Amino acid sequence: MNPQFSAIPLEQPTVTARSRRAVAIGLPRGIDPSERRFPLTPEGVAMLTERGYTIKLEQGAGAPIHYTDMQYSRAGAMIVNRSEALKCDMVMHLAPLSAADISQMRRGAVLFTLFNLCRLPSDSVRQLLQRGITTIAVDLVKDTAGNNPFADILAEIDGRAAISRAASLLADAVHGKGILLGGIAGIVPCEVTVIGSGIAACATARSAIGAGAVVRMFDHDLYSLRNATRELGPGVIGSSMHPRSLAAALTTADVVVYTGTSPALSVDADTASTMKRGVIVFDLTNNCGNAFASLPVVDLATASPVDISPVKPTRVCYVNAGSSVPRTAAMALSNSFITLLTQIAGCEGMANALKLLPGLRDATLTYVGKTVHRDIAEKHGERYVDINIFITLS
Repeated sequence: MNPQFSAIPLEQPTVTARSRRAVAIGLPRGIDPSERRFPLTPEGVAMLTERGYTIKLEQGAGAPIHYTDMQYSRAGAMIVNRSEALKCDMVMHLAPLSAADISQMRRGAVLFTLFNLCRLPSDSVRQLLQRGITTIAVDLVKDTAGNNPFADILAEIDGRAAISRAASLLADAVHGKGILLGGIAGIVPCEVTVIGSGIAACATARSAIGAGAVVRMFDHDLYSLRNATRELGPGVIGSSMHPRSLAAALTTADVVVYTGTSPALSVDADTASTMKRGVIVFDLTNNCGNAFASLPVVDLATASPVDISPVKPTRVCYVNAGSSVPRTAAMALSNSFITLLTQIAGCEGMANALKLLPGLRDATLTYVGKTVHRDIAEKHGERYVDINIFITLS
């Protein structure tokens, strides 16, 4: 008998599990003009597709960071309409999504976004809850060492971008003062006052020192201030935030950069009026320029060259410095997202990741139809529920 047609049954391999469906990541186009940064570059897309993810990019979504659909397509992304991008297992969108967009998302999907309490609409929160979306504010995510990888890299970009823009504004002969930030031999350099001593403050000071400016740094937290001045060296003058000392520094400063302090800074109109004409003021926090409430706010992500002019009015407060260099931010975000997704995949899914990664759990805003972040619940009148209750019971 031909052995190929033996009547004796041969042992067959047993199917132990079905092949898993590839996780789809949606990248809808940003529609908020104040947020030009984007989560993934084509290089990041290529790395994720190699790892088995399906990437769906809304047509034209990469335009603000000067990447074409063709570049993303060559990296492995599918170019789709907005609705298809929103219907993925995971959606990455840095600015708050509208309620209409959220209503198109899959029930139980995951949304990666940035924490922006002052711009998150209440109807969007309600839609997130109704559809059971797991919302992760990536800038609140902490790694196992307690660092904030997303927030830290964005803060560094903010600080460096602020000094870069300040140097350009000061040097502008038409709208600025026509002066160099660092001066030259025989000419006193500009003064830069940095308020805060965290990562953004150190990045600001480091860039200003490199340009040759005189740098003063203020903070309430003397331990943080000591560490910052030790890291930066003798090129920066550190001081506690004594009201008179800070007021004197604000009066003589050519550039003022507020990076966040605890308690928060609030400069009243009288103090602001003593600042130099044409002073360049930046607020790098998410408080929409509230540190200098009396000054008109200029959003660097949307402003035209004329709007950016510090001459009329004589003092303005610039915000969104990081969004003025969106491609650099996208490169940094792409690296951080790849690391985060690798960690989630290693936990075999988001549910397990929330159990095993406390730093991810603490960055969750909504989960299984509940508001699990206290600030979000209080601002939007929702009931706060401790996410650890769900994690313990599941």
